[in-house]
Amino acid sequence: MDGPLRLRFLGTGTSFGVPVVGCRCATCTSTDPRDRRTRHAAFLEWPGHRLLIDAPPELRLQLLAADVDAVDAVWLTHTHADHLHGLDDLRVFRRPADNPLPVMAPRWALDELQRRFGYIFDLEAHPRPGTSRPRARLVPIDPYVPVRIHGVEVLPLLVDHGGEPVLGLRLGPVGYITDAKTLPPATRAALRGVRLLVLNALWSGHTHPTHLNVEEAIALAWELGAATTYLTHLSHRIRHAETEAALPPFVRLAYDGLTVAVDASVCSATTTPTS
Repeated sequence: MDGPLRLRFLGTGTSFGVPVVGCRCATCTSTDPRDRRTRHAAFLEWPGHRLLIDAPPELRLQLLAADVDAVDAVWLTHTHADHLHGLDDLRVFRRPADNPLPVMAPRWALDELQRRFGYIFDLEAHPRPGTSRPRARLVPIDPYVPVRIHGVEVLPLLVDHGGEPVLGLRLGPVGYITDAKTLPPATRAALRGVRLLVLNALWSGHTHPTHLNVEEAIALAWELGAATTYLTHLSHRIRHAETEAALPPFVRLAYDGLTVAVDASVCSATTTPTS
């Protein structure tokens, strides 16, 4: 890969988002913009190429905030609504009939995606004149079988989401994992030595049956030896300033709008929080 790799956190919240509707807790009423979290998505960019990770309900607003005007491929980690129900917003990226947008998804999820979004993935269906719809094709991906995106190798990584499989990824110096409770040995091995690691961390202080908490994520980051780890998929039980102040120096909290640039030796934050 030539040139820098940039990771932008489009959304860093859980399925409820933050603030949570009707909640008056300290995080949900915080004036710190880092405590406002849309549902999970991220954007990986390297020279000339852009990969969107997940498509949450707020995708349109996230793309506007990030000034994204093109997407070359989409990576779907799994089919939960908070990671998927913004797929229709991909219609803005107009594609010719012979070059639909590749949407990479776990092979076991393809039938469900076809059932729920058949109008997107049925390449034989055409919109009525004067109307539009997303033009996308499903690309099956399997754990530990590398795929190439514009000549760059991406490795799908299996994690367990409390009994459900999810596919994270490794792309060069970046390892990206969301909605994990445990990582199998093969995934841990594939992530060793990454410069930048992303892990989900729902909350602090007690465990959850399907997600890592902050303490579990820190222990995993320490084991894998990443230079820098960012925690995402954060609930309203995480208040940014207080939680980050207690983290070890190699672990940080992500927030909506944060961009991290990665090269062979440096991981550096390059933006400020969005308001």
